[in-house]
Amino acid sequence: MAAVEQPRPDPSREPLHCDVLVVGGGINGAGIARDLAGRGWSVVLCERDDLAAHTSSASTKLIHGGLRYLEHGEFALVRKALQEREQLLRSAPHIMRPLSFVMPHDAAMRPAWMIRAGLFLYDHLARRDWLPGSRGIDLRRHPAGVPLQPRLTRGFVYSDGWVDDARLVVLAAIDAREHGATVLTRCACTRAQRHAAGWRVTLQRAGGAAVEWQARALVNAAGPWAASFLRDVAVSAHGESLATRQLRLVKGSHIVVPRLFDHAQAYLFQNPDRRIVFAIPYERDFTLIGTTDVELHDDPGDAVASEAEIAYLCEQVSRYFARPVVPADVRWSYAGVRPLLDEAGGDDASAVTRDYLLETHADGAPLLTVWGGKITTFRKLAEEAAGAIGRLLGDERAAWTASAVLPGGDLSAWTGMAQGTPAEDFERYVNALGHRHAWLPPPLALRLARAYGTRAASWLADARCLDDLGPEITPGLHAAELVHLQREEWAMTADDVLWRRSKLGLHLEAAQRATVAEWFAASGSA
Repeated sequence: MAAVEQPRPDPSREPLHCDVLVVGGGINGAGIARDLAGRGWSVVLCERDDLAAHTSSASTKLIHGGLRYLEHGEFALVRKALQEREQLLRSAPHIMRPLSFVMPHDAAMRPAWMIRAGLFLYDHLARRDWLPGSRGIDLRRHPAGVPLQPRLTRGFVYSDGWVDDARLVVLAAIDAREHGATVLTRCACTRAQRHAAGWRVTLQRAGGAAVEWQARALVNAAGPWAASFLRDVAVSAHGESLATRQLRLVKGSHIVVPRLFDHAQAYLFQNPDRRIVFAIPYERDFTLIGTTDVELHDDPGDAVASEAEIAYLCEQVSRYFARPVVPADVRWSYAGVRPLLDEAGGDDASAVTRDYLLETHADGAPLLTVWGGKITTFRKLAEEAAGAIGRLLGDERAAWTASAVLPGGDLSAWTGMAQGTPAEDFERYVNALGHRHAWLPPPLALRLARAYGTRAASWLADARCLDDLGPEITPGLHAAELVHLQREEWAMTADDVLWRRSKLGLHLEAAQRATVAEWFAASGSA
């Protein structure tokens, strides 16, 4: 098959200039762009698809230290993640919240003393200000025991957090833009060549002309495509590949089923294969179950949950729930590809580290590549990456994100001096928003508060009744919100809105989802 010729930049136009160009609009790329822009550098972030279109919207949606990583000796990673946990929960209480996990004890899996020791470490590896410590429970008397099989009489409870992963990426990108960054979605980096003065980078917008940028430094945050970016896109001044290592790509699949229990706690189940599976309250009416660890050798963009993975997840949770879960119960499934560093090359994908490595290439114009990483450590990773870029540019600048909030996350004007835990502050904000806009149906007020935090109040400010939000395009989604998402959050398709900016797609029928696609088509952005 003949190669398709790529559109070429207009040679009559001088390249645009920036200090740092970041490739990849997942959580690491958006976080790095945010941190760099906040330090005063001129930054461009490009993403060939939508923000969080792949791995960063396909996680188990947890802010956690990774209890199971203790068993693999990953103490440094767990400590680093635990140090970030409460900090992140405080930074965006509208899209993150504390979550308690119940671990039923099955003596055939791990002895009770081992679990107690692991939980003790988990409680004490990093400071906790308000998340409760772990404890044992009697499942015969605890509400969490109700949906479980009667043989399970003993369990443990510990604390972590939940996050709307795709919205986290969007908020980081918004913060980057508000600190001066240029954020380009549906814009692929097709070539990046190192020169003495920096990088000559070609960006190709979908359906548009190619544009050249001159960047002093380049950041490769392409996630599962980080290795192929160095192999096929980034080249030296002489046109040589810059490939340095290979990633181990591991697919993690999840299923969503109708709600399996009524309480607000999640479950961690131990499996005979030594892996674990979570069952998490999700979107009010559902339970999210995941994940798997399956080696992937195909294009990460084509990853889907296989029938075998769906059957595996159903089988494992059915070992614990009194009512079996079967594949016919599955309302939605998704799969994300984790780019993992595996220097040892072992067979057990679940044992491969989830830690990250920042690799700098200082032979010429600065290049930084992100290998691995997880959502919980994204802020710390970005801080370290921005520091490394500063050193490579000979211009170190102060870090700033440790105490910063994400857009919509500053509830202080709504809570006053009565600041409590993030969950308490958010509840007060929801009540205040509902009082200010009493015409909002309570479920809609809660969803808008969850999605946008205090910024919901900003774009609702001029509305006096539901009609002021424009036509209801599909149940619970009005034209004013779609316009906001289109203008402020880079939403260009129905999928951007229904499956990433929100999870409304789960609650709608196919015909109702189609009306959102029709709205985008009529608006000229689809």
